[in-house]
Amino acid sequence: MPAKTDLPPGHGGALRAILPYLWPEGEPGLRLRVVLAVLFLILSKAANVLVPIAYARAVDALAPEEGPGALLAIPVALVVGYGLLRVMASLLAEARNAVFARVQARAGRRVALSVFRHLHALSMRFHMDRATGGLSRVIERGVRGIAITLNFLLFNIIPTILEIVLVAGILWWMFAWSFAVTILGTIVAYVGFTLAFTNWRLRFRREMNETDQEANTKAVDSLLNYETVKYFNNERHESARYDESMTRYEHAYTRSEVTLNMLNSGQAALMALGLTVVMLLAGRGIAAGTMTVGDFVMVNTYLIQLYLPLNILGFAYREIRQGLTDMEEMFRLLNVPAEVSDAPDAKPLAVTAGTVAFREVRFSYRPDREILKGVSFEVPPGRMLAIVGPTGAGKSTISRLLFRFYDASGGAVEVDGQDVRAVTQDSLRRAIGVVPQDTVLFNDTIAYNIAYGRPGATEAEVIEAAKLAQVHDFVLKLPEGYRTRVGERGLKLSGGEKQRVAIARTILKDPRILILDEATSALDTRTEQEIQAALRDVSRGRTTLVIAHRLSTVVEADEIIVLQEGRIAERGSHAALMARGGLYAEMWRRQSEAVAAAEAAARAEEDARFGEAVQPGTAAE
Repeated sequence: MPAKTDLPPGHGGALRAILPYLWPEGEPGLRLRVVLAVLFLILSKAANVLVPIAYARAVDALAPEEGPGALLAIPVALVVGYGLLRVMASLLAEARNAVFARVQARAGRRVALSVFRHLHALSMRFHMDRATGGLSRVIERGVRGIAITLNFLLFNIIPTILEIVLVAGILWWMFAWSFAVTILGTIVAYVGFTLAFTNWRLRFRREMNETDQEANTKAVDSLLNYETVKYFNNERHESARYDESMTRYEHAYTRSEVTLNMLNSGQAALMALGLTVVMLLAGRGIAAGTMTVGDFVMVNTYLIQLYLPLNILGFAYREIRQGLTDMEEMFRLLNVPAEVSDAPDAKPLAVTAGTVAFREVRFSYRPDREILKGVSFEVPPGRMLAIVGPTGAGKSTISRLLFRFYDASGGAVEVDGQDVRAVTQDSLRRAIGVVPQDTVLFNDTIAYNIAYGRPGATEAEVIEAAKLAQVHDFVLKLPEGYRTRVGERGLKLSGGEKQRVAIARTILKDPRILILDEATSALDTRTEQEIQAALRDVSRGRTTLVIAHRLSTVVEADEIIVLQEGRIAERGSHAALMARGGLYAEMWRRQSEAVAAAEAAARAEEDARFGEAVQPGTAAE
């Protein structure tokens, strides 16, 4: 399957990039379909150009000078032949479309799959810089562009060009060069006018599309933020913004339609002029006795027959240009290099004990700002290491380097003595389970989201994982149980419920190494305590890294390291760090004071509500 492609600039590059998908190696069946489609194309056009000739001979056979016997027999044969030729032309064209349909669909599918796989192979840096919805639209438009471009090129433009050449050759051979020149001149003028006028009016079409997209963006953004709109009573403001965009769309649409009418009028005038000249030439030929009435009908029919497919030339040209642009944008994604890739000699990770080690690791997201500055530590098998520190100290970066979302710029990250850059990404990530702070679920059922930890797991295994994550009882209370859909990004579940599903998913994966990345920082105190209990069960017997903001969640860690400005400022157990009275102890004091202040404020608010509820003279005696 073709993968990465060095796309040449321009639309020609997009066409060359699609060719390997239309003539795939190792698939003789698809190649045979391409050959048959080309054969059917030639035969259908050959039959099509013979139709006017049969029509002309039938007209001549009906002329008054023919005898009664001929009048009865010859036209019947010619009319039947005329009908058969039209049927053959139509059937062969449909056969061409039917035979080529699988080639076209397979090409679109494989290009989309190549781009989709490549996007998953790109680094987190790429995806953080690009809007995911925009990438999805690039693939969608690119696949649609392939279908549109192939349809118009192979089933409209190329067949029409072939037919024009055949018709010009037939008229030159049967009559005179003047007929061929007239028809070719008319077609060239028609095509030139259409392309030039279409290029001119593309700006109106582009403006219409932009204003339509702008209006759609505002509408979607407003509806997604429905609650915010209501909070600030801004319904009229949102309606005004939407109407402003729709007003611009209205003007752009009107200009686009008016210029389309002008294009159609110009095309009709050019074709009428060509028909007039051809009919004058044919009339002169009849007067000179070199042509018959049937010939007059034939040349007229040829030009009208060519006019029908050319009638949509402007639309076809615009769609082909847009399709090529969309294809080019999609193929360009394949040229984006993968920042993190497997080494040529990469081997699968051999997990024995599960020891994790960072050795003088350095890393920066940007050259001018180093995040980690020589960090070293080791987590023995089955032990828990907690990483704490102020925001921006590099805590989450450590988990991303271990999972190999990025590669260290200096030093080494090792698992059981193996540099993670020397093993395959797939085997490394199979050995690591992550429970992130922001749990994002797929818009599917609870069962699907848990089973995502190990696709193919049995229902019993999914339920057992849910029980260990303390989410089973909650699921059973739902009307549809494990078949309950969680909504977009899991929005139908609370934060604690989503975290439990994420924990169940990780339990089902059964990793040797576990990363808990701020897994409870967004939860209330009660829910946090419940989730912590589940996490303790999950981490038992596994090498665990805990990235934490709330220090109360890391008290039981075997070792705690405190990061500050990309370096390890302190390390030790909770008791040892508190006894030292350094940075960790200061962080603990501040968080304790913040928690105490929040609890005092909550009690004061509760007392105030209680005081309002007790009316004067009704206090308990």
